[in-house]
Amino acid sequence: MPDTDDHVIAVLLVDDDDLMRAGLRMIIEQTGDLIVAAEAANGHDAIALARSEPVDIVLMDVRMPELDGIEATRQITAPAPEPLADPPAGGRPPLRPPPRVIILTTFELDSYVFSGLRAGASGFLLKRTPPEQLLDGIRTVAAGDSLLSPSVTRRLIEEFARRPAAEPANPRLAGLTDREREVLIAMARGWSNAEIADQLFIADNTVKTHVKRILTKLDARDRVQAVVMAYEAGLMG
Repeated sequence: MPDTDDHVIAVLLVDDDDLMRAGLRMIIEQTGDLIVAAEAANGHDAIALARSEPVDIVLMDVRMPELDGIEATRQITAPAPEPLADPPAGGRPPLRPPPRVIILTTFELDSYVFSGLRAGASGFLLKRTPPEQLLDGIRTVAAGDSLLSPSVTRRLIEEFARRPAAEPANPRLAGLTDREREVLIAMARGWSNAEIADQLFIADNTVKTHVKRILTKLDARDRVQAVVMAYEAGLMG
């Protein structure tokens, strides 16, 4: 059992395949810092459990009966209503932020990947991902980062290249400095912090500071959401 003083990452498994969920549970429960808090076989149950259970990460399948994983992701990641400023005695405690969602796909170029990112997912993992990479991915997203591979970045480029024109620019982008815009464009190209530091001739810690400020100014949940905003605004040409 994990030390009770350490934070344990609570995971919600969402897949209509019982064997898939059983396999994921077995992998997760072999660790000391992750647990399976709940399981769901469809989108409706996933939404209910994500709102009622203390869940940090949702591993979300896409193709499911009743409600698919894309719509479930959109509803799960939607901002929670603000709690009462002065709740009555014995009232409910303040609502916790919504859990982060990782889309599980069978193929890397699954047509649903882009839709999942637009719906609010913090990244994606292949169902054939090796166990250690799966666990590292969960930890990465739980820490506030995102899973955005170069291949997904290319899909974003292709998707927006097919559109006739960019959507109206997000007014928050105007608040970025020139350097922050450079860092955002580099993020949208799928570069890591180390690669950004190398290309822009700045320190790794400086990159981290810029990324943090970009997310704050854009009111973005994570790097994925900031990258989607960059493409929507036409920053990538």
